[in-house]
Amino acid sequence: MKTTSINRRKVVVVGAGAVGSTFSYALAQSGLADEIALIDKNENLARGQVLDLVHGQPFFPTVSIRFGDPSDYADAQVIVITAGAAQRPGETRLQLLQKNAGIVRAIVADVLGQNSPAVMLVVSNPVDVMTYVALKSTGWGRGRVIGSGTVLDSARLRHLLSTHCGIDVHNVHGYILGEHGDTEFAAWSMTHVAGMQIDVYCSICGCCADWAGERSHIEQKVRDSAYHIIDYKGATSFAVGLSLVRIVGAILRGQNSVLTISTMLDGEFGLWDVCLSVPSIVSAGGVEKIIESPLPKHELAALATSAATLKQAIEQLDKGT
Repeated sequence: MKTTSINRRKVVVVGAGAVGSTFSYALAQSGLADEIALIDKNENLARGQVLDLVHGQPFFPTVSIRFGDPSDYADAQVIVITAGAAQRPGETRLQLLQKNAGIVRAIVADVLGQNSPAVMLVVSNPVDVMTYVALKSTGWGRGRVIGSGTVLDSARLRHLLSTHCGIDVHNVHGYILGEHGDTEFAAWSMTHVAGMQIDVYCSICGCCADWAGERSHIEQKVRDSAYHIIDYKGATSFAVGLSLVRIVGAILRGQNSVLTISTMLDGEFGLWDVCLSVPSIVSAGGVEKIIESPLPKHELAALATSAATLKQAIEQLDKGT
């Protein structure tokens, strides 16, 4: 039975494909949600995913998992939009633009029809542009519509640095900023190990003879990660599902977590009217505050390059080209 008021820990997942189903699986095991409603235009797929998930209920914390419909938006705390055309091998995220904008707008129209109080988390690619489309379509405050951004990319960076330095990944801190795509970049000025800036740490740890070259190699591997996974298995699913649990957990628990989600900038870092990833405090209402970190000139320039790329994509979308 659905409640008539907001369920503090109800999550609606729109899209029952590889990302939506894997996220639902990870979220169920986390114990964060009281209720998970899975929606998909392909009802048989969504019903099948739900049936498969509920058979595992004896093995994870108590949570209601069921097939949903647009009425579920009315009392959700978080709506996670994973629906969209899949990224094909060799296809860039920006090439998905036209396909997915229409899908996102249709979902937003259903959400608005239910007067939903939820925070909206957009995952559909190209995620920065789709976050922009969703935000403009809702008319909500900018902090309430966010994208998954570079939370996963930042995790990939930490994994690669952990392997390179021989340090537990939990003790490596770093961020990928900008577009979730080809113009993203590692903010090396904000990357630390053992309380030391990464350039200082690697100059004394003796883990490589050419840190500058290795640094460039690691950054490129992060950018290419999704393409390699798509080439191997057709889609990314496991790590992105876990990254979504991290973001949704920060919202459900009001954690004030610093995450590189995609959010609308309004003058921060000298940029306006574009959604991209910068460190932000994420809590119950979505983005509570953007952390305007003091980036060096070359990193500010890289962020501006990402913004210009995304604005060009938005212009193409507006022109219908």
